[in-house]
Amino acid sequence: MDLDRIEKAVREILVAVGEDPDREGLRKTPGRVARMYAELFDGLHKDPACHLETTFTECYDELVVLRDIPFNSMCEHHLLPFEGKAHVAYLPDGKVVGISKLARVVDDFAHRPQVQERLTSQIADLLTDALDAKGVAVVMEATHACMTCRGIKKAGSVMVTSAVRGRCRSDARTRSEVMVLLHK
Repeated sequence: MDLDRIEKAVREILVAVGEDPDREGLRKTPGRVARMYAELFDGLHKDPACHLETTFTECYDELVVLRDIPFNSMCEHHLLPFEGKAHVAYLPDGKVVGISKLARVVDDFAHRPQVQERLTSQIADLLTDALDAKGVAVVMEATHACMTCRGIKKAGSVMVTSAVRGRCRSDARTRSEVMVLLHK
């Protein structure tokens, strides 16, 4: 990540909005913003699949669910944050993964300029492929600053997206069970 370039760009933004980037309160702001972007966008330089390389053979053929995974991301349309909770479920086919790995996958995909719809699908697709899962379901709930503090200004509104794959999509009983478990 080019921190110097980000600092220069932030300084230019401050000038463009009519601020004095050399005043005491703003002098170090370009550097702080550059470091913040390095943290918020660190997923651009990570491969979330690496978290799913180690699996464990297990004869378990029921749903595995991890709910309420906190995440934050940046809307690629306005570069404003959106944050919320991810709920992830998969139906194993002979192998399971450590549960912390599911949260790491969410974080790596979230720490990029994103839209919630794509983020939800990326997580579901990776889990389906990397785990050879019989089924996957991902539901994400988030509040978007681009909707709450600008534009329409509807604080408290929550966007919900879902991505459902395999038997979690095609089998009505499995789909019903997974959705109940994801929303408890």
